Order: sequence, then C-alpha cells, then structure tokens
Amino acid sequence: MKRLYTLLALTAMTASAFAQTGAPYIHDPSTLAECDGKYYTFGTGGGGLISDDGWAWHGGAVRPGGGAAPDVMKIGDRYLIIYGATGGGLGGGHNGRILTMWNKTLDPKSPDFRFSKPVEVCSSDGLEDQDAIDPCLFLDPNTGRLWVTYGTYFGSIRLIELDPTTGRRVAGNKERDIAIDCEATDLIYRDGWYYLLGTHGTCCDGPNSTYNIVVGRSRNVEGPYLDNMGRDMLHGGGRMVVAAGDRKYGPGHFGRTIVDKGVEVMSCHFEADLDRSGRSVLGILPLLWHNGWPVAGKPFRGGDYEIASERRGYSLELAVDFVRMERDIEPFFRIDPNSPVKRLDCQKLDEVEPSWPKGNIRVRCSDYMFRPHQLWSIVAVPEKGGYLSAPYFKIMIRGTHRALAATADKELTTVPEYDGADNQLWRIEQLTDGTYRIMPKAIPGMKGDNTRYCLYSAGDSTPTLAPYDFDSDNSKWQLEPVGDL
Repeated sequence: MKRLYTLLALTAMTASAFAQTGAPYIHDPSTLAECDGKYYTFGTGGGGLISDDGWAWHGGAVRPGGGAAPDVMKIGDRYLIIYGATGGGLGGGHNGRILTMWNKTLDPKSPDFRFSKPVEVCSSDGLEDQDAIDPCLFLDPNTGRLWVTYGTYFGSIRLIELDPTTGRRVAGNKERDIAIDCEATDLIYRDGWYYLLGTHGTCCDGPNSTYNIVVGRSRNVEGPYLDNMGRDMLHGGGRMVVAAGDRKYGPGHFGRTIVDKGVEVMSCHFEADLDRSGRSVLGILPLLWHNGWPVAGKPFRGGDYEIASERRGYSLELAVDFVRMERDIEPFFRIDPNSPVKRLDCQKLDEVEPSWPKGNIRVRCSDYMFRPHQLWSIVAVPEKGGYLSAPYFKIMIRGTHRALAATADKELTTVPEYDGADNQLWRIEQLTDGTYRIMPKAIPGMKGDNTRYCLYSAGDSTPTLAPYDFDSDNSKWQLEPVGDL
C-alpha cells in the first residue's frame, strides 16, 4: 500500500510539472501579449497574469473596466485592449457592451502605463438574438484591416470592423453573422486561409464543463467558414481542435502565438484542472497543422527516447566503439521451425559502459540499433524555469548521469555528470509539422539565453549547433519513445 501511495504521489507530481507553473489561475484569458520581455494575459473580472519566461505565471496584470473575456493586441507601438461589459447572462442578462481602450505599455510599474478612456464599439439590447460579449481582435496581414468577432450561444457570432488607428468602429460598418452554436471566437490567418476558432459546449461548471474548441475556414475574412466536411459554422459546423484531456476539462478561449517560423503555441483556459483543486487555469499547448487544419499538440513530458534526425533518420549516439553482441542464434539456413523459440536479451549498459572513456564524449549520428549508447533519458528540470509551453530538460544516456551539453565552439559533447549548468539544459519544442526543435538554453561564452542555435545535422552523421531553419530538415528531429528492451 505504501508503494501505491508513492506511485500516486509521483504521478501527481509528474502531471503538475507539465502544467504552467506558479499561480496560473484565470478564466477567459486573452491571447498572450509580449511587452518588454514579459508575457501578459488578461481575464474576466479585471486583472490578469504576468510571466517572465512564459512558463511561470503570477498575478499582477492590470486592466480597468471589469467585465468579461478581454483580448489584447499590439498595433504599432501601442496595445489595444477590448472587453465585454456585462452580457453573457451576467448581471444585466444579455444587455452587452463591447469597449476598446489603448495603452502604451502593459507593465503596470511603467511611468507610461495609462489606459485611454474606453470607447463603445458595439452592443446588444437583450431582446435581439445576439449577445455582445467575448470579443476578439484580428489584424488582417493582407489588408491591414482590423476585425472583431464577438457573441455567444445566445444568437450568432458577429463580425465588425474597427479603425486600427483609433480602435473605434469604422463608420457605416454593419455587423455580419458568421457562426452559431459557439462563443469566445478567434480569427487567425495562415497560407491563404482565414480560420474562425470557436468555443463549443458548456462552461463555468468545473469538471462538468463540456467546453471544446472547434474551427472552420474561409478564403474570405467575412466567410463563409466551413469545416473539413463542408459544414458552414453559420449552421453549426466546426472541426475539433482540442477537447478535455490530461486531467483537465473544458478548454476554451483560443489564442495563437507565433514564437518563430514553424514554432507556434495556442493558449486557452481549462475550466477545471484536477491536479490544481479543479481550478480554472491557463493552458499553453503546441499548435500543430495537419493538412491545413490547426490541431492542439500534447505537452512534451520527457521519457526515454531515440533522437532521430529528420535529415536521414540516423540516431543521435555517443561516439564510442561499436560493441558486437554475441551470436548465440541459428544461422538462417539451418533454422528448425519445430524447435522452441526464446526471447534474447538486448545489449545491456553494464556490458559496454566500462569500455567508454571516462571524460567528455562527443556525439554523432548513425543507424539505430537500440544499443545503450543510443538510448536517451529526457527529464524535466522545472526548477530551472522554462519557456512557452514547457520547462527546460536535461538529456542523458539512459541509466547514467552522462548529459548532453553545448560547447563554446557551438559543438556538442556529453559530460560525465549533469551539474545543472545552463549549457546542459535543453528547450524542446514541437514544430507545426510534428517534428521537434532542440535548443540549448545557453552556449558558453554567449550572453543571455540562446534563442538562435539548435541541434542541427551538418551531415548525415555529423550533429552540431547551427542557426535554426524551419525550411531545412537539418534543424528537425523525431523523438521516438523507447520502452523496456
């Protein structure tokens, strides 16, 4: 029984290690915004969260006006904030107002921190089949026009246009219905398509909330938005992006953040995180694209892996002598099909490790043969901080303390003992195509955290560190789980 309790405790610790750390408690979060090296998100009721690295979050963001479901966007050198005042069945029922305001900074400690007077851009009277709440901002990268989607299950989702220089409604603009059966919508653009993300299901009921996020797409920002089966979102269509899972219920309020080319994350809230007392929490997940559709990835949790280059498929390994396995098997030309078969052991670590050099050992890539020098344990080190969507990791030869490290000449080595140095910490991000980018936190001799150089295949057998390039398979790796062998 004691062992069972220990396993349960370890499971809970492992689960919480891969959720946003600190105090990430929020409901209806805005899309993440970056300001002076920090990340911000705002939620219902005023206020919001701040993070220095995108991993550890705490309160302290300031937004006046109260209300619900804000959004924020940087336009030029200012930040535009939009939010709903009442509506959504809150307070005054479905009498809703949506307002915008500007600020030069999101840092409440800055002398420039000052919100402009809120300006109403739309409203609902509680009688019509519409509810002015849950607004989202979208600046069209093709035209520079600024759009807002808003609405809930009480009627339709609507689209209006704002002036990106004033944040006011464009004169003469008429709202347009573009979806039903969802709320907390968001618009994004990619590769010639406009995508409408909507939150479907029920909210605000903790572990009984059925919230999930669906999507449709259109060649025109004004729609129609169709799902993968051709169903119009104005008639209730929508393809699933993310649902409940990982002991968390009710994902809603989608936001997209582009970290780098091919590196994207989505933000949302989860209505109830069972590892955090069922509280509503901020979630940040890898955002993948499959056949032109956005799909939420899974948080990378670490474990035992083969690390294979996308360039050729060769595996990262210690540059040590290949040790042959003893052949106690029948030659293929003398096999007796009637004789019993037995399970043979794989090569064991203790059979080969004594022959390895005791100091640093460089790495190379070669054919994968699930030998001990090719098996890597990737372990989260949350106390060392993190980045958007994950903590830093250490990468070690399985069953040893030997750790992968970056060198001052931008090469790779392994050190006999992991000691927590920044050049032994690794940032592992799933790319939009499902492969992985692996970057050292720091490179000796370079100032600050590394955000440029990644694990890179300079040749089929030659791993090194080089500038990340999403358009080259040299920058990409596959992480193939390795179980008991």
